[in-house]
Amino acid sequence: MPSLNGTAPVNGTSKFLDYHNAIEALNEYESRDGLGIEDLVDTKQRGGLTYNDFLILPGYIGFAASDVVLDSPITKRVTLKTPFVSSPMDTVTEHEMAIHMALQGGLGVIHHNCSADAQADMVRKVKRYENGFIVDPVVISKETTVEEARALKEKWGFGGFPVTESGKLGSKLLGIVTNRDLQFEDDVSQAVEKVMVTDLVTAQLGVTLPEANKILAKSRKGKLPIVDKDLNLVSMISRSDLTKNLHFPLASKLPDSKQLICAAAIGTRPEDKTRLKKLVDAGLDIVILDSSQGNSMFQVDMIKWIKQEFPGLDVIGGNVVTREQAASLIAAGVDGLRIGMGSGSACITQEVMAVGRPQAAAVYSVSNFAAKFGVPCIADGGVQNVGHIVKGLALGASTVMMGGLLAGTTESPGTSFVSREGKLVKAYRGMGSIDAMQDKKAGAGAKNTQASNAGTARYFSEGDSVLVAQGVSGAVAHRGSISKFVPYLAAGLKHSMQDCGQRSLKELHESAAQGTLRFEVRTASAQLEGGVNMESYEKKLYA
Repeated sequence: MPSLNGTAPVNGTSKFLDYHNAIEALNEYESRDGLGIEDLVDTKQRGGLTYNDFLILPGYIGFAASDVVLDSPITKRVTLKTPFVSSPMDTVTEHEMAIHMALQGGLGVIHHNCSADAQADMVRKVKRYENGFIVDPVVISKETTVEEARALKEKWGFGGFPVTESGKLGSKLLGIVTNRDLQFEDDVSQAVEKVMVTDLVTAQLGVTLPEANKILAKSRKGKLPIVDKDLNLVSMISRSDLTKNLHFPLASKLPDSKQLICAAAIGTRPEDKTRLKKLVDAGLDIVILDSSQGNSMFQVDMIKWIKQEFPGLDVIGGNVVTREQAASLIAAGVDGLRIGMGSGSACITQEVMAVGRPQAAAVYSVSNFAAKFGVPCIADGGVQNVGHIVKGLALGASTVMMGGLLAGTTESPGTSFVSREGKLVKAYRGMGSIDAMQDKKAGAGAKNTQASNAGTARYFSEGDSVLVAQGVSGAVAHRGSISKFVPYLAAGLKHSMQDCGQRSLKELHESAAQGTLRFEVRTASAQLEGGVNMESYEKKLYA
């Protein structure tokens, strides 16, 4: 192509290489552009980095964002379809959050700043929300009254109870009581025998789940009881579970029962052993040992006890920020680790205690060490946006735990109110805040509620005469429902990985370890440059 107005020098030269050889010319350089992960997080050279202190350099886009796979392990035996976990804080995760996080492919960890019975009840609600074969349905007898059946509906959050002769599983099936049978009954003292449905469609014991689902779909009934040859109730399946399977294909479920995976937190006090027994009886799958500093004799002893008493229960230890801390818990037998100390949005541990570690440095150091033993790690804290999620995962974490980012969603237990500025917000507090440590719900009427509080236990303050706050109370912006917010986070994560040229989280970790995933340190000016620089603007996260 002829020059239009002359050939100008580029970088002081007019002698150019053949552009066809541009890719081969990269071999002239000693290393790839940017920094490898080891150079990036070299604390001797750069100090401790946070997520804001660096960027990931772009790679080659050779696939669609929708092709990115987000599957990632949270423990040695459990893998999630979406690497998001909600924090066990009393303004973040109760059963509603746990259910909806699991439906979106993540996991919710139910807090323990409540009585053991209340926490176990929340675990049951999660486990009963979705099933394959319901092997332990709530069964009533024909003498049960309408009022009692309504009370069961309020307790469990669902209706449709099979009626048997003895009121127990394994007895002869007589009928089913549904919401429609109870809704308009004025005489609440009458027995359900008079209002129950007796025209039933059943399936025989031995039927497979796909076969049972087909029978249920054709029957147009809400429930399909499974009976033996003597018509004794053995189990059942529900139409609502079929619907949930269609609407939530990524849901975190057990392969056999098809129930949602449920996690909950406990402390490391002797009474937490009794609490854990109740949680396991309720169906708990994963327990997180909740401590601000996990490298303690209390946690090591608790891990060993759990592994002996409940070998089928996965245990996540923490919190840790150094290899030495992690080594103690790995040696004790943990199935996963939780990384972070003082980096949460409502946490002031680093400020008050002068102990902790910048989150980016902590995530890399611990996850790199834990990977040698096949122990997945959760990056807990410091996450304020999608970019922070990507960075935590790129540094080696398998999943990311969020508190403040999810506290503003509809499903969190926090209270919504209008702020002084006229914005809709939700209450949010750190578990080390005075408000959380003085909460009396965990005591359940005990004389010394401080000793039973999850906040004081987390920060080893049960016996203190003066409580030292390691967290604050406040409010966060209302973010709408988890059903929209988590898919937004997942879509953002996929697009970021597409920009990096990584098709999966497994590939992301491998590329970082091999040095092909590159990074760049951000100066203060670079951080300012990468932000919004306008007189006024409106920031919408998703639509």
